[in-house]
Amino acid sequence: MKKFKKSVLLVLSVLMVLGLFTGCHGAKKSASFIVPEEFDTSKHYDITFWAKNDTNKFQTDIYQKAIDDFEALYPNITVNMRLYTDYAKIYNDVITNIATETTPNVCITYPDHIATYKTGENVVVPLDQLFADEKYGLGGSELKFDGPSLEEVVPEFLEECKLGDSYYALPYMRSTEACYINKDMVEALGYKVPDVLTWDYIWEVSEAATKKDANGNYAINGQKVLIPFIYKSTDNMMISMLKQLDAGYSDEQGNIYIFNDDTKSILNTIAEHTASGAFSTFKISGYPANFLNAGQCIFAIDSTAGATWMGSDAPNSDISPDKFIRFDTEVRTIPQFDTENQKMISQGPSLCVFNKEDPQEVVASWLFAQYMLTNDVQIAYSETEGYIPVTTKAQNAPEYVQYLADCGKDTSTHYEVKIKAAKLLIDHTSDTFVTPVFNGSTSLRDAAGQMIENVTKSVRRKEKVDDKYINKMYDDVTSLYRLDQLNASGGSSKADLGPLPGTSIALLVILGVVWLMILAYLIYGQAKKKVNK
Repeated sequence: MKKFKKSVLLVLSVLMVLGLFTGCHGAKKSASFIVPEEFDTSKHYDITFWAKNDTNKFQTDIYQKAIDDFEALYPNITVNMRLYTDYAKIYNDVITNIATETTPNVCITYPDHIATYKTGENVVVPLDQLFADEKYGLGGSELKFDGPSLEEVVPEFLEECKLGDSYYALPYMRSTEACYINKDMVEALGYKVPDVLTWDYIWEVSEAATKKDANGNYAINGQKVLIPFIYKSTDNMMISMLKQLDAGYSDEQGNIYIFNDDTKSILNTIAEHTASGAFSTFKISGYPANFLNAGQCIFAIDSTAGATWMGSDAPNSDISPDKFIRFDTEVRTIPQFDTENQKMISQGPSLCVFNKEDPQEVVASWLFAQYMLTNDVQIAYSETEGYIPVTTKAQNAPEYVQYLADCGKDTSTHYEVKIKAAKLLIDHTSDTFVTPVFNGSTSLRDAAGQMIENVTKSVRRKEKVDDKYINKMYDDVTSLYRLDQLNASGGSSKADLGPLPGTSIALLVILGVVWLMILAYLIYGQAKKKVNK
């Protein structure tokens, strides 16, 4: 019996050792960043900044002025800017450069993307220690500029930058979605624009607008072309509708719940109104603003950052001046299911800082990222489009308050539709939400929009959309976006941790051998007892 007890203890010891080698298999914990006691200004630092800009020269100028002003304050830091046309290209390049350890120092990005960056080891700097540092943190005593304190960053926007227990980004600009409305057409149809739109209202007015005259022209605009309701971002459309219904989407652990009856109901509704010609999407038909400004759309849903493209006097537009139609533009929050409990998505870029071998270089990068939150940068950038500053320090600054008060003063800086869109978000900041962030959440977001796109295309092709169609589409989308690799049966997310290390395999083999030895010993003991009898 003593020998048996020793054998059991041996097995337990092996199990404990095995746990040390295999218990954290696949887990990569980001180390906290230790802030140097002093920033070494005797050394020169070249840092790279990857930013997103379409064709808005004013935004490029603001970036460059911010860099010039920052370098004047910190002559030992040179900021090299690289501009991209969209966030996806930044994301793809960062992923590529992680492998070669050539990531930028600072880039404009989204938390969904950061969640993927974090799967590498110590790629993105957790900012908690930098936030709180007395000298170089937010509002720190050694800063050479008047930056915001932690308390002056809008809490809702800051919370969006928290992944797990740590902050991995600073919010830079924020927008939401708005519904831009041709008020004249709505009233011509016998309706009034309510303070809060509902989905039932949008569908009803859109259906009323589909009537044609004897010549085949739409009665409401006298043209051959009319799409009453166009949604720019169908992923946001699906996500927002599910959120408003308190329906399943996903959770922070990566469990996927989007394939449910509420989603099916939404898709059936979209199919119905696509069939009548009342609804379409940006990917299928084109920019909502182009149709709105030409009198070929009544409800155009796009980002508040796209407000300068909306309306009869839009300073930015992709249509020729002779195509414009004069009309009054109303700006409202997106349609709601519950007008007393509004929900709209929060979006807009954030700034993340990448880890480097030299912690002093990281501090240099952090100082520049933090400088982008100063009033001069925040206010100037927000005035280019319908973004709003991410700090209360900037929002409450006299010059920004005056900017909002001058709404409609001109059709450029103070363009009425743009400022109305900005005010909408300021008034509804507490009503905004973000989706759970995890490695793979970008794929789920894409899948959400793809389902609306698929249904809309199929209806336009006269294909039948029913339960069989939707169930098959669920399978197709799951496969296309590899959601089955994020989601196991029953919605339980399983991370792909890769093959076990060789040490773990060896220990498992040893464990098996030990158990066989114990079993053989017990069998031998029992046989020996029988012989002795």
